[in-house]
Amino acid sequence: MCACENDIRQVQALSKKTTAVEEALNVESYYSQSAVVKAKLTAPLMLRIQSDTPAYEFPKSLHVDFFNDSTKVESQLFAKYGRYMENQDKVLLRDSVIVFNIRGDTMRTSELWWDQNKGNFYTDKPVSIHKGQSDIINAIGMTASQDLNDINLFKIQPSTYLHVADSTLPQ
Repeated sequence: MCACENDIRQVQALSKKTTAVEEALNVESYYSQSAVVKAKLTAPLMLRIQSDTPAYEFPKSLHVDFFNDSTKVESQLFAKYGRYMENQDKVLLRDSVIVFNIRGDTMRTSELWWDQNKGNFYTDKPVSIHKGQSDIINAIGMTASQDLNDINLFKIQPSTYLHVADSTLPQ
């Protein structure tokens, strides 16, 4: 009589699901809708995770230039980490997220979502917005268009500083 013996861990490993990960270095990618270029993404490292919920991960930072209809840069985004959920067309940005537009308005937060279909940002985390030279708005939670022209704040904090012109003085 003859028999063979297998290590049970090796047998179990054969039926175990694995997640495939593809890696790309020095990525430059363009995003378009209806044949119009909307954004350009650059990142030193991109991981494509193939699983039940496919995603692209940017673990070493990313930079995005957002374009207007004339393909001129209208705003830019920087983050140390990003994750694009392919099935949802949404991007989660974390760690030192900065967005600024051509007028110099700047938004900073620790976590931000970008909805590609709606072309807007949103967060429920603390956010600091600098408008012009003197306005500093601190809030918890907001939504904004990706060019920062339309910003809706949820909980404005006491540390907010707004410069309001005195309407009683002659102009």
